[in-house]
Amino acid sequence: MRYIERRNKIINDKYTEYVYEAFDIQNKEETVVKIPINFNECNTFEWNIGVIYGGSGTGKTTLLKEFGNLTTDEFDEEKPLISNFDWLEPKEAAFLLSAMGLASIPTWLRPYSLLSNGEQYRASLAYKVGKASENDVILIDEFTSVVDRDVAKAMSNALQKYIRKHNKKIILASCHFDIMEWIQPDWTYSPLKGRLEKASRLRQRPKIELSIFRCRYETWDIFKKHHYLTENLNKAAKCFVGLMNDKPIFFVAILPMPSGTIQNAYRISRLVVLPDFQGLGIGIKILNLFGSIYKKDNKKLYIKTSNPSLFKGMERNVDNWKLTTQNNNVESIRKQNKKLINEGKDNGMKLRKESISKGYKYIGCEHKEDVNIVTFNADAWKEVAQNQISIFDIEGV
Repeated sequence: MRYIERRNKIINDKYTEYVYEAFDIQNKEETVVKIPINFNECNTFEWNIGVIYGGSGTGKTTLLKEFGNLTTDEFDEEKPLISNFDWLEPKEAAFLLSAMGLASIPTWLRPYSLLSNGEQYRASLAYKVGKASENDVILIDEFTSVVDRDVAKAMSNALQKYIRKHNKKIILASCHFDIMEWIQPDWTYSPLKGRLEKASRLRQRPKIELSIFRCRYETWDIFKKHHYLTENLNKAAKCFVGLMNDKPIFFVAILPMPSGTIQNAYRISRLVVLPDFQGLGIGIKILNLFGSIYKKDNKKLYIKTSNPSLFKGMERNVDNWKLTTQNNNVESIRKQNKKLINEGKDNGMKLRKESISKGYKYIGCEHKEDVNIVTFNADAWKEVAQNQISIFDIEGV
């Protein structure tokens, strides 16, 4: 086995002399740390994700550099976040950010400096992963060290899905062991053990438990800046908030369909999952949950959206959601707008926005007690959270 020695000269003074005398140890001129290196087994099997783990000062960064230079990012503070991914086509940049769990469209339009810690970390991961060429090994130091631990789990899950889907290689150095079941590494390495340990197989992702409560209209204040279309919300909406470990992570608003249209039918007018918790599939699970509950009460539930990420989610849920309407007349709108411009009528109010929207109806099963990853709180239909907004630190979310 090969070792790396980290030597550091000690500048002795009255403080070091106190340590020598108080603990009866011999004066030292330098400290020496020996870090075992044993990565040979990496070359004997196919892998995508490796994790070097251990406490501070155990040599994780030193070992990581054995594979090359650490992967870096570079953001222009004046540009919207998505504009920093200018080596990609716009659609590809949007897909990359979404794949890292950063699917909030308003977030894409903000500069990097105005993002939360969790958003900045996801953006940095997207940049580093997206910039890597086919043969590069992506090297990330201090993985998830600066983010909330629940956010770290969501981020790890989003990252591992993207890395495996695109058959890339990444090595992470981390002092947190709680990410292991979410990042699901193919191998791990501990400097203290001095050996590489190969994972036997990929495990099922841990269960996520959520509590859902009926909430006041004002709870929307936490979520509204993250909605991709508008911050407005109809005050007649029935509102729900979802908590994970007492943190608010998603918001749902439901309205009855306009009178004279479909009988006994309702529509989801707002669905927002906070950016730090995107990438776990929570949005689709929540849609399925509410659809199943409404169906049990003999009510129909619909949703209309222009969000590309939700389009993809619905494509994977054809057993639960049926496509009912699709507005894909972008070319027609362009022709109309061009005609208005040629006629000098483009005053900023007459031009129509080019967008694709799709409508869906829930067709899945009725609600059961064991709804996948979601634990539905029995109090959701009661007025149990009328003062709920007061317990949330909105600035800290």
